[in-house]
Amino acid sequence: MNKIRQERMANEMKRGISRIILEGIKDPRIDSGAVSITRIDVSGDLSHARVNFSILGDENKQQGTMLALNNAKGYIRTELSQSIKVRQFPELDFILDKSIEHGIRISEILKELDTDKNEQDNDE
Repeated sequence: MNKIRQERMANEMKRGISRIILEGIKDPRIDSGAVSITRIDVSGDLSHARVNFSILGDENKQQGTMLALNNAKGYIRTELSQSIKVRQFPELDFILDKSIEHGIRISEILKELDTDKNEQDNDE
């Protein structure tokens, strides 16, 4: 039952944080159209939540966005606690998730290998 509650809380938080980033945060370091919440892990006692996010852009843009989100986590937590009713709302930790970038890079490498293989087959 506790696992179900964690998952439900994570889903509600994901929707809420996405909405807040899109509509509520006015920080110019955050490009709301480029930020994606990829995953939220909520602790068993619901006291902490690790928010994994992804942003497409260079390293400076990613670091700036991470700093801005960590600076705004009090605001985000307050806004979320008004829409999600729990006794104690979890502390938020924003973590940059580079898995999408890794996936894109792996796809590029696979396409490159496939192209090389096709060229070798055509030469023979």
